[in-house]
Parts: sequence; structure tokens; C-alpha cells
Amino acid sequence: MKVQICIGSSCHVRGSKQVIETLMKLTKEHEKEVEIELSGSFCMGACSKGVSIRIGEQIYHVKPEDAEDFFHEVILKEAQNAGN
Repeated sequence: MKVQICIGSSCHVRGSKQVIETLMKLTKEHEKEVEIELSGSFCMGACSKGVSIRIGEQIYHVKPEDAEDFFHEVILKEAQNAGN
């Protein structure tokens, strides 16, 4: 499953580096369970709501302090469903 994280200037200011670091760590921890591909992307057009993350056609907005919960509640569940 492909997960795109905005690294544009607005998302960078909102903490995209911290979000990426958290998601990379968690992806590595779960690499034997699910296949997740993280990639960077530039502006997704929703800059004011937090760091933009795209999974398929859906765009989510994540704050650095919520990145771990987002991984478990959204990314991991989506990846598990995609694997079935």
C-alpha cells in the first residue's frame, strides 16, 4: 500500500519531518506483517489543516503528536485490509 506524505513548505512547517520519522519507524516495525510504501509528495492543496497524507484518493491531516495513533488506526488497518 502506498502512503504519500507532503513535504511541501507548509507541511514542513507543520511537522512533516517528525511525522515521516514516526511513520518510518512504525513501518519498519511492522514490515513482516504488511507491505507499506512511504513516499514524499509536494503540495496536496490542503495546507492549513496539518501534514497532508494521501492513501489512495483519501487525504488525511496529521499533527506530529498524532502520527503514531494515525499509523495504528488508519495506515495499519488499511494495509491489512489491502492484503486480504
